[in-house]
Amino acid sequence: MLFQRASMKGAAGIVLSLAAVLMLTACSSHEPKPMAQPTPDHVRGHADRGFDKLKQEEQERGVQPAAPH
Repeated sequence: MLFQRASMKGAAGIVLSLAAVLMLTACSSHEPKPMAQPTPDHVRGHADRGFDKLKQEEQERGVQPAAPH
C-alpha cells in the first residue's frame, strides 16, 4: 500500500510536469503578430494635428522677445 502511494505521487508529478512543458511549448510556438503599419494619410493627419496644436500654443503665448545671448 505504501509503495502504491509513492508511485501515484511520482506519476502525478510526472503528469503535471509534462502538462506544464506542453503548455509552455504550445504558447511559445505562436509567433507574435506584427504591428499594423499606419498609412501615410494616417501619419500625415497626426502630423497636421500636432503642427496645428503647436501653432495654437504659440498664438496663446504671444510673440515673446528673443532671449539675449
